[in-house]
Parts: sequence; C-alpha cells; structure tokens
Amino acid sequence: MFPRLPRPRLFRIAGIDVYLDLGWFIAIVYLISQRKGEYSSILWSAAECLLLFLIVLLHEFGHSLACRQVGGTANRIVLWPLGGVAYATPPPRPGALLWTIAAGPLVNVVLLPVFFMLVLATRGWEESAPDARHLAVMLFRIDLGLLIFNILPIYPLDGGQILHALLWFWLGFKRGLLAAIRVGVAGGLGLLGLAVWAGDWWLGLIALFILSRCWQSYQQARMISQLENPQRGTPPV
Repeated sequence: MFPRLPRPRLFRIAGIDVYLDLGWFIAIVYLISQRKGEYSSILWSAAECLLLFLIVLLHEFGHSLACRQVGGTANRIVLWPLGGVAYATPPPRPGALLWTIAAGPLVNVVLLPVFFMLVLATRGWEESAPDARHLAVMLFRIDLGLLIFNILPIYPLDGGQILHALLWFWLGFKRGLLAAIRVGVAGGLGLLGLAVWAGDWWLGLIALFILSRCWQSYQQARMISQLENPQRGTPPV
C-alpha cells in the first residue's frame, strides 16, 4: 500500500538485525514540526524523536525476545514511519502468539514508572530548566499514548492480535482471525472517520494501513480455506 523506501541495516543485537526505513525521517520532520514552539531549541525536539525511536525499538525487542522464548523465530526489526515491525514467527499455538504479542505492550508498562520518576525528578524545573521538564512530561505521555493505542482491540494492532490469540483458544485459528479482522475493519473505519473529522492526515495513514492489513489477513484466511477444502474450491469465509 505504501511505497517501500530503502531500509539500511543499523546494527545487530542478540542476533536481531535492526533496519531503518528511510521514511522514518519523514516521520521525524513531521513530529518536529508538531513540536514547534514547545522547546527553546530544535535540538530538544530532535532528542524527543530519538527517545521515541528508543521506546519503539524496545517495544519491538519485547515481541522478538518473547517469540524466541516460546521457541519461535525472530531475527529482524524494521522501524518505519508508522512505528516498528518485529518479524517474529511464534510456533502455531495460541499461547505462543499471545505471549509474543503481549510482550511488546508490557515493555511500555515497565517503562511507565521510569518516565513517571523522571517527571517527579524534574518537578519545579519549569523556570530553571523548562525544556528538560517538558521532555520528561512528553516521554511519559508518549509511552502511555503508545501503550493505550497499541492495546486497542483493532487488528493488526497488538490489541487486535491479542484478541485473535484469545479467540484462537475457542474458535480455532481461522475463525478467530476472521472475528478479529471484523473488529479491525470496524476500528479502522472509525479511525479513518475520526481522521477526516479532525483533519489529521497522519491518523488517516494509520487507519488506511490498518484496513490494508485487515484485507491482507482476510486473503490469508481465504487461502487457508482453499487448502482445507481443495475439492470444493474456496468457500466463503
């Protein structure tokens, strides 16, 4: 759906290669423009973006390491304009998928008290060091915002994939996936409507990405149906 830009490898940690989509710089320019006037220097805005980069990276490492813990494969992370993607393939078990996906938001949960302590540590700095104080507050808000957004039960966000894993226990992989996709489509359309109403084109891109991934996953479910019923063709799913 979105044009793929070059993705140079940044580094390798614990056998996991980290790549950076050059479109990430578009996101940085957008974020810095949104912070105009909030800091006394653009360097503080850049520092906020770099720390956002770190938060997203730690979130994706949470997915990758949890996947390995349950016996899956995870050796690549890509950071791109709408966030990050951990290329993690857990064993085909609902519990393995659940832990792999849930570990990402849990990283944000662990980071929350760290940033909250920074907020407390910079209390009273509004006059002496307003930029440092504002950065501490923003980091707490960013981490909390990412946590809340990611756990929304909208496929393919983490919350939507957690919903799929939970439904897999009772409905099976395909039916659970289809149910999660329906919720994801409804959520994606809702976000798209909100983006149009608010004039937020970045949220609109996220909504379109969600709808695109839902469609891809629906096609995956249809392929599974075809493999399960080759003599009947592809039944409705």
